Amino acid sequence: MRTAEEIIRGHGHPNIRALHKTTFEITREEHLTPRGDCIIVVGADRGALHLSDDLKKLIQRGAKVRVIIEVDGVRDEIVGKGNPKLTLTDPISLVGRKSEYVCPRTFMVKANKSARDLNRELIMKLREEFWKEVTVRIIAEIDS
Repeated sequence: MRTAEEIIRGHGHPNIRALHKTTFEITREEHLTPRGDCIIVVGADRGALHLSDDLKKLIQRGAKVRVIIEVDGVRDEIVGKGNPKLTLTDPISLVGRKSEYVCPRTFMVKANKSARDLNRELIMKLREEFWKEVTVRIIAEIDS
């Protein structure tokens, strides 16, 4: 089995609502309005474009993708798939989707959770303790 892993660091924001029913987003942007209801992490240290080549290759080969989001000891995990159609070229955002829709921001499709499905204690910490560092581990695994 081949595995690649990357850690992205960011933080929360007082406007995080995490109510979107089909997607979740991690963004390098710092500004967030209440309309951005899929965004769960802001101020991330990279977008899709900046993922390592090893991670991108596995994702583009259709690897199983796991995302572990943690802040202040509270965590949740999302599981989905990569896809050969993913370009992973957006410099600002990373978007996970329950659907199979693909755009330059998409890094995961067929996710088992969207923003609204995430642990509400985690979302509360992202909103109320937004200055604390959030770690997002992206792990891709594929049979060789």
